[in-house]
Amino acid sequence: MKDMARAETVLPPQPRDYHGVNWEGLKTLYLREVLRFFKVGMQTLAAPVVTALLYMLVFVVAVGGGRQVHGVSYGAFVAPGLIMMQILGNAFANSSSSLLQAKFNGLMGDFMTPPLTPGEHVIGFGAGAATRGIFVGAISMAAVLPFARLSVAQPWAVLYFGLGAAMIMAFLGIMAGLWSEKFDHIAAVTNFVIMPMTFLSGTFYLVEKLPEPFRTFSHFNPIFYLIDGFRYGFIGRAEGNLGVGVALTGVLVLTLGWICLWMFRTGYKIKT
Repeated sequence: MKDMARAETVLPPQPRDYHGVNWEGLKTLYLREVLRFFKVGMQTLAAPVVTALLYMLVFVVAVGGGRQVHGVSYGAFVAPGLIMMQILGNAFANSSSSLLQAKFNGLMGDFMTPPLTPGEHVIGFGAGAATRGIFVGAISMAAVLPFARLSVAQPWAVLYFGLGAAMIMAFLGIMAGLWSEKFDHIAAVTNFVIMPMTFLSGTFYLVEKLPEPFRTFSHFNPIFYLIDGFRYGFIGRAEGNLGVGVALTGVLVLTLGWICLWMFRTGYKIKT
């Protein structure tokens, strides 16, 4: 018996040790979010474009006529706001619906079990939602070009405010998805918060034409600065303070991203 080779100690498999960022897991989560909205393209991609075209038909063809605003045609004034509306709405819808559906179907463990940090969860869900917002915005811009001759006056503003708006609404969608317990909660946030702030942000009109106190109240609406800055990138004219818009966009991205990180780190409405 003593001559027999000593049996080697059998150890259980150890979990993979990721040093730094789990790039493979992060890429998988991001692709999952992107492929998710591509699978239902008629709902997530085609429907928003039809909505943007209907708005252009009503407000530009039927109402605008030959009007000019800020020295450009009414169509060129309205088009950036419509594009931004699609970016905002679709970025919010992607992250909020993804998380709420996972909670509703009892699949949150599929996200929490893999070796992903809270920061990687925030980046994966946020980047996936922002991708949908930017993608739909680009398609909407191509669709409205026949109604409005858009020229890019300040490319940095288009990129900065477009990407900033997509990230802000993606983070808001994460917060709403984690907070909500049923689809009515998401609908309430969309119908009573997102849509009113979007329509009352100068998308179809000049805020300076509003009577007081509505004119002052509009300048406390963060979506006003997103649309105004985005429109500035196309027509070269800003109605509000451009510096305030740049700073506010950066602060909102960092603040909302930190809140999402805190929610994942503490397991807010995820862990019992």
